[in-house]
Amino acid sequence: MFSLFYGLWKHLFSKMELHVLILGIDKAGKTTLLEKMKSVYSNIEGLPHDRIVPTVGLNIGRVEVANSKLVLWDLGGQAGLRSIWEKYYEEAHAVVFVVDASCPSRFDDVKSALEKVLRHEDLRGAPLLILANKQDLPEAVSSEELARYLDLKKLDERVYMFEAVSAYDGMGIRESAEWLVGMMERSKRTEMLRVRAGAPGPV
Repeated sequence: MFSLFYGLWKHLFSKMELHVLILGIDKAGKTTLLEKMKSVYSNIEGLPHDRIVPTVGLNIGRVEVANSKLVLWDLGGQAGLRSIWEKYYEEAHAVVFVVDASCPSRFDDVKSALEKVLRHEDLRGAPLLILANKQDLPEAVSSEELARYLDLKKLDERVYMFEAVSAYDGMGIRESAEWLVGMMERSKRTEMLRVRAGAPGPV
């Protein structure tokens, strides 16, 4: 009987898991970002950089940021794998889109992939964090330069931010994650997903 009541109590008062998609074209640094977040926010040491290989399918990480539990879904970014992204849209509370800011020659591909993501109905209202990654490299453009190139002014009813980060050395990771959690906690999409899942409201 105790275990039954404890299970009910745990269900009612446990923190809701927030699902975050980590997207971007191949070689943007998505998996490196996931591993760095695990090492920053948990006691789990991320994979060494020389052991990180391109994702084929899905990597999952769990971290706790500002008292919220995040489930991070890192999806492969090769052109042939991007069609599977949309299978995860419906349950996502937010999107992190990672860009290799040191490689402007691929920004057209980045823009095309990002615009396709943002047009999808299943992601309506999801907060968007765009990371100008690889700031540890001298040739990386700033987040402001990337924002000018991608030109997202046409976005309606979507909160978004550009942030300069380095998934290699951790620059900007905490600030980005804490902004994203704050936006998710106030998002109408989060409340909609909470109601759909039958989860209790904030306590």
